[in-house]
Amino acid sequence: MADLNFAFISLILLLPLALLLFLYLIVRPRPVKIPLKSRHVFITGGSSGIGLALAHQAATEGARVSILARSLKKLEEAKDAIRLSTGIDVAVYAADVRDYDAISKAVDEAGPIDVLIVNQGVFVPQELAEQELDEVKFMLDVNLLGTFNMIKAALPAMKNRVDRRPASIALMSSQAGQVGIYGYTAYSASKFGIRGLAEALQQEVIGDDIHISLIFPPDTDTPGFAEEQKKRPELTTIIAAGGGSMKPELVAKKAFNGIKSGSFIIPCNFEGALLSVATAGLSPQRSFFMAFLEVVGAGVIRIVALCFQWVWYGSIEKWHAQRK
Repeated sequence: MADLNFAFISLILLLPLALLLFLYLIVRPRPVKIPLKSRHVFITGGSSGIGLALAHQAATEGARVSILARSLKKLEEAKDAIRLSTGIDVAVYAADVRDYDAISKAVDEAGPIDVLIVNQGVFVPQELAEQELDEVKFMLDVNLLGTFNMIKAALPAMKNRVDRRPASIALMSSQAGQVGIYGYTAYSASKFGIRGLAEALQQEVIGDDIHISLIFPPDTDTPGFAEEQKKRPELTTIIAAGGGSMKPELVAKKAFNGIKSGSFIIPCNFEGALLSVATAGLSPQRSFFMAFLEVVGAGVIRIVALCFQWVWYGSIEKWHAQRK
């Protein structure tokens, strides 16, 4: 009997170790380190919010920083703020990411990019039945097509860069790009689309030592978020209640930690980490330890996800019943 118990315990201990070894051998792409110091970091949507916090962080870490946004006035204000806090000048470019010719000109003027962070985004929360198609198109054009435009403009020079150290393209998604929420129909569609772009693009550029990262911030305390809260449908507020928000500076630190380690998925808080495991799917994974957590935790987190869906749909049913 003692021998059977020993064999059983040994098997329980060996199975996780065997799984870890297996994952160590198969996870792709392999781990990588992406340096920032003295390299060119180009950030879209860099005049405020998360983009401005990213620019501050990059400058602090010794990068040469360029920021792009639509408003030259806001860009100059951002430039002054960064100079005041870091003593470093950043280059500014006024252009709309929907205008491919304008951003191509800005990229040419800025010079080859080592780390591209595509961060611009707009959000108008509303039920699809009530939302004008012009607003839907606006979000898709800025969030998704603007991302295509920016990558397309920057990629040729990144592929032919003189500095052959690993490079990065980081795309700012959202936790609404991991799970759909009431009132976020168009916004979630634009952010979910970025994930498909990223997964396919990583396969296309891995041979050029360019590494894709997807950043999934939660609600973040920015001027845009303050405006969005004023327009949220009531049900959106009910479902999202208790989620809290993060400061853009903390999102920027989390983002750069992930970018520097070449992480494909970059969550920014505990809820985001759970969502990342729940939605890992066929995404690339560099860390065999994270792959282990995804394999082991997927079933349990699926149960948690179903509990959330139960609460959300219960709230929706109750809200509609009260109005009848």
